Amino acid sequence: MRKVPTTALIAVVIIMSLFHFIASQGIQRAMLYQPQRFSMEDLRRSAGRIGLEPWPTADSSYLGLINRHYREVSRGAVIVFHGNAGAALHRSYYADALVPMGFRVLIAEYPGYGARPGGMTEEIFVKNARFIARRAKDELGSPVCLWGESPGAAVAAATAADPSIEVHGIALITPWDNLRNVAQAVMPIVPVRFFMRDKYDSVKNLAAYQGPKAVLVAEHDEIIPPRLPRKLYESLPESKRFWVFEGASHNSRPVEAGSDWWVEAAEYLEKEAGE
Repeated sequence: MRKVPTTALIAVVIIMSLFHFIASQGIQRAMLYQPQRFSMEDLRRSAGRIGLEPWPTADSSYLGLINRHYREVSRGAVIVFHGNAGAALHRSYYADALVPMGFRVLIAEYPGYGARPGGMTEEIFVKNARFIARRAKDELGSPVCLWGESPGAAVAAATAADPSIEVHGIALITPWDNLRNVAQAVMPIVPVRFFMRDKYDSVKNLAAYQGPKAVLVAEHDEIIPPRLPRKLYESLPESKRFWVFEGASHNSRPVEAGSDWWVEAAEYLEKEAGE
């Protein structure tokens, strides 16, 4: 048997120790969660300029941003869970596209993002998302569909995994199968998957979810390799549908109101949920 050189063993030990340090010190989460912060006053002012307002408006705190005059539309409620950077304020394009179609659009905010206090972990985000979904159903009515982009797709999947929450459909935009595989794809020669504190396993979370599932993938996604959302899609039970944003990278998919995919995805979820 060939002996492994001592220098190689030392290098492995150093690398393993480094990743243990990164995981234990929260550096890993600092790389994953990249919030933008606002004062509540600035948030209200900026949201108002783009036709949004904090929700619920009766509270001193808020859970997200909702389209102004949302009580005047009744096709159903869409709860959006955004990506890891910025804040809900930067995802007004969901309201721009879906409100004219007759939906009430709530762009959920994560703890630690925008003007919300709180920690940033998978456990905290999922607990927060499930609370929002329950409260939205009570206040906004049914049907309720979840839309999530990137890490937000994983949050949406974990929310739909709770059988006590009635989710009529789910749209997963540039999703992954689980966060460990994304990390491993970024650093293929180092076993980073064993050091991930947040797992966000969407394959596991959606294994029993029977509602319609729309999976939308960027053809040239440089952050989440397209094979990972494809793996997620293949694991899902029926009903499901797959879209590819041709020529798009992770952050260059078409978000303009009126783009065909908005209508196709929304109508697919609505139709399948109603059957």
